[in-house]
Amino acid sequence: MIYLDNAATTLHKPPCVIDAVVNAMQTMGNSGRSAHAESLAASRTIYAAREALAALFGCERADHVCFTANSTEALNIAISGLLAPGDHVLSTDLEHNSVLRPLYREMERGVSVSFLPADRKGCIDYADFDRLLQTNTKAVICAAGSNLTGNLLDLTRIGAFCAAHGLLFVVDASQTAGVFPIDMCAQHISVLCFTGHKSLMGPQGTGGIILREDLAGLLTPLLAGGTGSMSHTEFMPDFLPDRLEPGTMNLPGLAGLHAALAFLQETGLDIVRAHELALTKHFLDGLAPMQAENRIRIIGLPGIEGRAGVVSIQPVHQDPAEVAASLDERFGIATRVGLHCAPAAHQALGTFPTGTIRFSFGFFNTEVDVDRAISALDTLTKEAPHGF
Repeated sequence: MIYLDNAATTLHKPPCVIDAVVNAMQTMGNSGRSAHAESLAASRTIYAAREALAALFGCERADHVCFTANSTEALNIAISGLLAPGDHVLSTDLEHNSVLRPLYREMERGVSVSFLPADRKGCIDYADFDRLLQTNTKAVICAAGSNLTGNLLDLTRIGAFCAAHGLLFVVDASQTAGVFPIDMCAQHISVLCFTGHKSLMGPQGTGGIILREDLAGLLTPLLAGGTGSMSHTEFMPDFLPDRLEPGTMNLPGLAGLHAALAFLQETGLDIVRAHELALTKHFLDGLAPMQAENRIRIIGLPGIEGRAGVVSIQPVHQDPAEVAASLDERFGIATRVGLHCAPAAHQALGTFPTGTIRFSFGFFNTEVDVDRAISALDTLTKEAPHGF
């Protein structure tokens, strides 16, 4: 089986991740709830993961790294906890439903949102930030990279705009964390939301929200419950990470994430990024003849400049779902087909409602994997009945 659905989750993990998960399940207790050795081992492992993430993302305080089950939970915490009726938000057409649906819900309670339009290549016009700015604009909320096309947003440019206008900058780093460098301080990022199971190569069920220092007391928690601290009080503690971490944490998952972060640090983000983009370029080069013969349409940017290791295509004469099914059943190639939880992006790109087939490359993919995917697509699109 050739796995090319890494934008959904990385299937192949470093062996150290699996070992860390098993070790945690066999030797560690509940973090922050007791003073025995097993509980303390859990607490130390979790704090080590906080320190590694703070270093990776340019956050000055490890205790402001708060763990969640995934980036969707983190984004819900940020969006519901920072916005109030009467606020205005800037976002984009490129967003995943983990941003869109919380924003739509906030719109029902009096928050207004302006979405920067994307063109047919999935690019925004940065001048639209100034054009759509209002006196009550409170935040810019956007993804660092599109899960549909891989198009990257210029976080440094957007962060400078936010700093100049006193806006909060909330970033969904689901598709870029672990591959592209992020520096919260240098890029003026107020809140960073991430997931651990994609390019960070950790287990599913891990993610987090990282807050700028002055936001700790300003964000209303989404959940409430036991924290192991301030148990005598009726409300959640006012300090991080406890304020945003009620209940038992996913210790095996976070132990695995910590191991994955160590693997990334040892390997180097530059090495990971160069490998994934080399595979992406090889794939795009292999698709070019099929596009020239009008058998497929490549969605988004034509090259690897300004993109992550994600490529979406649309067959010209076939149903994308049928091609994706054939890739799986006949060639053993796993992709993702459909709307990718990004309906506004598909509408902007002209691929709604049929959707696209998405190929996404990870660190453990090889050039042989890419060659087989190109060959399979070449075979399938030559079989296409005209007139679809």
